[in-house]
Amino acid sequence: MDRLLGIETEYGIFIEGVEIAELADEARALVQSYPGTGPWDYSDEDPLRDARGGRAPALSVNPEDARYEKPTHRMLSASEDHADRVLGNGARFYHDHGHPEYSTPECRSLRGLIAHDKAGERIVWEAAQAYAQRTGRAVSIFKNNIDYHGMSYGCHENYLVQRKLPFERLIAGLTPFLVTRILFAGAGRVGSESDPKIDFQLSQRADFFTELCSVDTLHRRPLINTRDEPHADAKHYRRLHVICGDANLNEYATALKIGTTALVLGMLELGYGPPGRLKQPVETLQKLSRDANRRWIVELEGEGTISALELQRLYLRAAQELFLGRDEETNWVLREWESILDDLERDPTRCADRVDWAAKYQLLQQFVESERLTWQDEILRSLDLEYHNLDPQRGLFYELQRQGCCRRIVSDSEIEQARKSPPKETRAWVRGLCVQKFSDSILALNWGKIHLRDGEGELTIDLTRWVDGRLNALALESIEAASTPRALWRMIKQL
Repeated sequence: MDRLLGIETEYGIFIEGVEIAELADEARALVQSYPGTGPWDYSDEDPLRDARGGRAPALSVNPEDARYEKPTHRMLSASEDHADRVLGNGARFYHDHGHPEYSTPECRSLRGLIAHDKAGERIVWEAAQAYAQRTGRAVSIFKNNIDYHGMSYGCHENYLVQRKLPFERLIAGLTPFLVTRILFAGAGRVGSESDPKIDFQLSQRADFFTELCSVDTLHRRPLINTRDEPHADAKHYRRLHVICGDANLNEYATALKIGTTALVLGMLELGYGPPGRLKQPVETLQKLSRDANRRWIVELEGEGTISALELQRLYLRAAQELFLGRDEETNWVLREWESILDDLERDPTRCADRVDWAAKYQLLQQFVESERLTWQDEILRSLDLEYHNLDPQRGLFYELQRQGCCRRIVSDSEIEQARKSPPKETRAWVRGLCVQKFSDSILALNWGKIHLRDGEGELTIDLTRWVDGRLNALALESIEAASTPRALWRMIKQL
C-alpha cells in the first residue's frame, strides 16, 4: 500500500459480577494478564495539537465516562492508567476508558495488517482467559463499537500521509469517500440511539458523530480527527487518524476498508480532488446508515443528488486510472472494490460473505422470520452482540466462518505467526525484536523511539524516519546480528 498502516481496536468487555464503575480497574488487570514490556513513552504525544494549526484549548469530555471510573484518592499516571504492554510482535496492548485496546504494529501490506488485526483478537481473548482463570470471573469480549447503553468505543485506522498534502485538501477529498464507504465497511447494528423506529443500520458508529473535524475522539466526535501526532518525521509526514469506521470481523471487509482508503489518500497526494462535496456530511453518514430502502442517495453542495454507489465509483475510476497494474495487492483492491459496488447495486445479500452488515442482517432476518418476531424484540440486540463475541464457540461470526460463509484473506497459520512475530517490512521489526531480545534493558518505548540502558549508560534508538522498505531491510539485518543493546544502537546509527 506504499505507506505505513495500522489499526487500533477498543474491545467491549463484560465481566460477571463487576459493576460498571469498577470496570476500568478490571480491564487494566485483564491487560496485565498478558506478557509484555513497558513503560510507554508519552513524551512525543500531544493530543491538543491540531493539524489545521495551533492547539485546541482542551479535549471534550463525555460526561457518561464517569460511569467507568470509581472514585480514587490518588491520580493515576498515564502509565498506571493504561497498563501498557508492548508485545514481541511489535504491537501495543493497553487499557483505555474501561476497554482493553490492541494497536497493531505498523504494516506496509494489507495481508500483513489483516493477519496482525486478527492476531489482536486472539491476544485479547487469551488475556481474558488468563484473567478469568486467575480471578474465577467469567469474561465476555466483543469486537464491536456499542454497549447498547448509550456508549460507543472505537476502531481507529492510521495511515502515514505526506505532509506536503495540505490538510484542507485532505479533508475535502476524503470526506465524501469516508461517509459513503460504510456501504461495504459497516459492521451493522440493530436499532438506533435516537430513533426507536429504526430496525437496522449499516454502521455501529454513525449515530455517535456530531462534527466534521476536531481533535476530539471521546465526545463531540468528528468524521475527520485533526490531532497532529505523526509518530514519524514531522517535516515530511503526518499520521491520518480515522475514527469514524466500524470494527470489522470479516477479513475481506477490513482489507477493502483499509485498501480503498489508502488508494484514495494516494490520489489526493497526487493532486486529485473530490468528485463532489457533500452538503451535510455528518447527517449524510447517519442517513445512509439508516436507509431501509437501500437507495443510498446523497446530497451534494449545489449540485443536486447522486447515488452513494456512484460517488464511490468516481473514486474507483480515478484510482484505476492512476494505480492499475502497480502491484498485485493494488490490483486486488481495485478489482474487489468494483466487484463489491456491483453486487451492492444488484442485491446486497450477495455481499454477505464479504460485508459484516450484510452477513448480520441476513442472519437476523432469518431469525425474525422463523420466530415471528419484530426488529424491536430485545433478543435481537443480544444476537447482534453475539455476532461480535470473540469466544470461538459462541461468536456468531466465527460460526459463519466455520461454515465457510465468510471469505478469508489470510490463513490461521499467518495469524499465529503475526501473534508471535513483528512484520519484517517496517520499523515494528526493530521494536518487536527489542522486546524479545532486550526487554530487561528497555527503559521506555513508543512507536518512533526505543530507550535502552546497559552498563555504560542510556541509549535511544530513533525510528521516526524509518518508514521505507530500504531502511527496514537494513534494520532487519542489523537487529538479527546484534547481541547487545549497544551493538544494536551502534549498527542502527550507521545506517
